[in-house]
Amino acid sequence: MMQRINACMLAACLALAATNAGASERFSFGYVAHPFGDALADETGLREALEETEQENLAFVVLGGIKSPIEPCSDELYAQRRALLGQAKHGLVVSLAESDWGGCRYRDGRTAALERLHRLRELLFADDLSFGASKIPLNRQSANPKFRDYAENARWEIGGIMFATVNLPANNNRYLTAAGRNGEFEDRQVANRDWLQRVAMHAKRKQSAGIVIFSDGNPLAVPDDVSVQRDGFKETRKQLAAIAAAFPGKVLLVHNQPPRAGKQRMPAIRWKGNLGELAVASDWIGVTVAPMQAELFSVGAVKAAERARE
Repeated sequence: MMQRINACMLAACLALAATNAGASERFSFGYVAHPFGDALADETGLREALEETEQENLAFVVLGGIKSPIEPCSDELYAQRRALLGQAKHGLVVSLAESDWGGCRYRDGRTAALERLHRLRELLFADDLSFGASKIPLNRQSANPKFRDYAENARWEIGGIMFATVNLPANNNRYLTAAGRNGEFEDRQVANRDWLQRVAMHAKRKQSAGIVIFSDGNPLAVPDDVSVQRDGFKETRKQLAAIAAAFPGKVLLVHNQPPRAGKQRMPAIRWKGNLGELAVASDWIGVTVAPMQAELFSVGAVKAAERARE
């Protein structure tokens, strides 16, 4: 038994060393957004996107949600998607989307969001490794006893860049206007604030050249709708601005929402100082990281990079 434990520890150490090696070398990662093409009712688009990423030389792939809004929230579908993710070639990290859990309801119409979120945590984030054949060691927020429920928030480091997922669902960060119904929102706000602080702290400590944060919603966008009772992303937006201001490198947010600039043929990074935003509302893209270059992050020309929005 002790030999088996030692062997597992050695394998984990070797994998961690591999992710931190070559901090000056260029590499690319993939991001698969949702909805998955035109196939909203099944996994055809998702499967095709994952197959296309496997044709590219990518360090890892992040999946921005496992299902479309019109698909069921059933255990059967969750298990089916988990099995699909397990077949991936590259290391695959899941970044939850609101469509995965936020809109789920029981048959009587009551919200099932919290129960479905807990179920996803059990199915997708049970250990500290990514999906895929090339597994990536992950540091989860759930390792902190104070935030043991938030296993979906994970961080990892490759090539001198700190990467992290954070649960920021679209639709105003799932802030509910009905009185007395925002316990989940408030608790997640506390967890996310602590998580982003720790991600920035580790990036500074390791002298990372950049930080990349993956989320469903776009916390950098100020809502245009004056009828919104509360901006659910206000606190996170301020925190990201403060993190970027105190960080010597670049901070890039990758999210699932349509670009604020309207139609664009290819996704592009919008920079404001050292804080960048990359909107990937459908299909998938590749991002190249060049640690020793002035342009640290650039959108790669890969197959199925976001198609024209007509």
